[in-house]
Amino acid sequence: MKQLLTILAVVSLFACDEQGTRQSHHDLGWTNRVVAKSTLDSLESASSYLSIYSQINSFDRDTKQGLTVTVSMRNIYDADTLYLSGIKSYDTAGELLHTYLTSPIYLLPLETLEIIIDEEEEHGGTGGNFIFDWQAGTGLEPFFEAVMIRSSGQQGISFTTRGIRRDKMGE
Repeated sequence: MKQLLTILAVVSLFACDEQGTRQSHHDLGWTNRVVAKSTLDSLESASSYLSIYSQINSFDRDTKQGLTVTVSMRNIYDADTLYLSGIKSYDTAGELLHTYLTSPIYLLPLETLEIIIDEEEEHGGTGGNFIFDWQAGTGLEPFFEAVMIRSSGQQGISFTTRGIRRDKMGE
């Protein structure tokens, strides 16, 4: 009986931890990456757009399936640091959902930072959007990509989207 109570207590403790983690998912632990805005003064500034799908339609217009989304922000250069000064997400209707940064952060050479959106979250719906404001040396730019996935039993679906620089969208 004591063993059963101990097991239940441990399971309860981990369940509470998991709930706490889910509720604070927007705290990405980037506070140690903050840089002064003056660091960005001599760099090129630009903005990129990334589409995401936290839900997709299945069977008909009213039936939707949730997807887990991994948003990757990658520095593809092996010698240059890049900077992110703004990350905002919007839903299908274009309404602001979340502002992820309040201060600029750095992205080291060949480093990847991620934002994970849980399958149950419905973050953005079928037409979610991310806008990234960034700074880099001339001719450099970060690479933004999202991977969407859902699996059930032995079946699954996955696909990717890639970000595009907003000032080059018409080219």
